[in-house]
Amino acid sequence: MRDTLTAPPAKTQVPLRHLTGPHTLDRAVIEHLLEQAAGFEQAGGIQPGPLRGRLLATMFYEPSTRTRFSFEAAMYRLGGQVLSAENATQASSAAKGESLEDAVRVISGYVDSIVLRHPDVGAPERAARVAQVPVISAGDGAGHHPTQALLDLYTIQKELGRLDHLRIGLAGDLRHGRTVRSLALLLSRFPANELVLISPPGLRMGDDIMGSLEQTRQRVRQTQDFAAAIPGLDVLYQTRIQAERFESPEEYERYRGIYVVSPDVMRRLPERAIVMHPLPRVGEIDPLVDADPRAAYFRQARNGLWVRMAVLDWAMGR
Repeated sequence: MRDTLTAPPAKTQVPLRHLTGPHTLDRAVIEHLLEQAAGFEQAGGIQPGPLRGRLLATMFYEPSTRTRFSFEAAMYRLGGQVLSAENATQASSAAKGESLEDAVRVISGYVDSIVLRHPDVGAPERAARVAQVPVISAGDGAGHHPTQALLDLYTIQKELGRLDHLRIGLAGDLRHGRTVRSLALLLSRFPANELVLISPPGLRMGDDIMGSLEQTRQRVRQTQDFAAAIPGLDVLYQTRIQAERFESPEEYERYRGIYVVSPDVMRRLPERAIVMHPLPRVGEIDPLVDADPRAAYFRQARNGLWVRMAVLDWAMGR
């Protein structure tokens, strides 16, 4: 007689595809995601609904425009739906003292994936440890911003035709800039690139990133001479001096406006080069530069839609 109380064989648990930082992305995954993004762009964002019936939660504990809107637009274009907490610090139970871990435990029971932005470095990893669904980082304080770095790679490849044998200038606040921290690591996955790190000594790239670049034997040059670095670049990646990352207004004022991309700078930049910026800009790119065809930053922002469609499809779909 069959024992009706015998439990059925346990199902094999498929690992969740979290994207919590650049360490998640080896070259094979990067190339797959960029290829998928190109396919979505070529289709004009019109898809038969690969994520129909799926639900995404966007949990933003810090302000966002491009990242939140592009993730939400990407999910809708893939046929899914979105639950959004755009000011989770004030408008969720975080205001009552609920921990991030508890919030993620609860919300991951309602949805199929979580996109998280949080001011604490390491928050996406903390969330992933307790989540029942994929967690995708939308930025963690001054830590990392992996999907921004992916769309930056997509933009460079689309504009220049390659991701290797390039000289890329990363300029501005490299100490607090999560976008450039992630981009530097992803660029090191591709051969013969040179990173020119342009910043004042007090805003130089952190030792953690420099150590990782050294391990991969990435060519790196550091300078604070903005004007001298411009003529040899293929990409000038300008960043904002982030007032919210400084301990005092006086420290911020010491660096504000230190590097500005002006028409004069553009005259020194090679004709083949492009200017990128993760946005928002607050004075570090003169609006007169917008008309220059080498100004790629608004095209770059548009590319976020295709890349984030690819990331969501990778995490939840095929």
